[in-house]
Amino acid sequence: MFIETGMGIDVHGQDITKAAIRAVQNAIHYNSMPGIRSVLPQNSLENMRVNVKLAVPCDKDKLDIEAVKKVLPYGVVTVEIMDGGMMTTSGIVLEDKGDKNDMMYIVVASVEVGY
Repeated sequence: MFIETGMGIDVHGQDITKAAIRAVQNAIHYNSMPGIRSVLPQNSLENMRVNVKLAVPCDKDKLDIEAVKKVLPYGVVTVEIMDGGMMTTSGIVLEDKGDKNDMMYIVVASVEVGY
């Protein structure tokens, strides 16, 4: 029924989960679906299906999928991971921010909502 897209960045710390959560939040942040209940079976938000696709540049094994799912408050949530996103330099290493290097991680998200 709906497809929302977003991007999330972890500028310092090289945390792929943080970037993924920000991408999903960005995708859903500016949207409202006031009529969604009326089209869902039994008018229940628990019958909503939400499929999240994440394009990540690295560290797929470190991605906390359960933390990403918690961003979405309703429905049955599934998460697909694929190659994509970007790694690029932040231009500076800030050890007090947890930097191991000067790379920032960019994740792209697609959030599909239906039933």
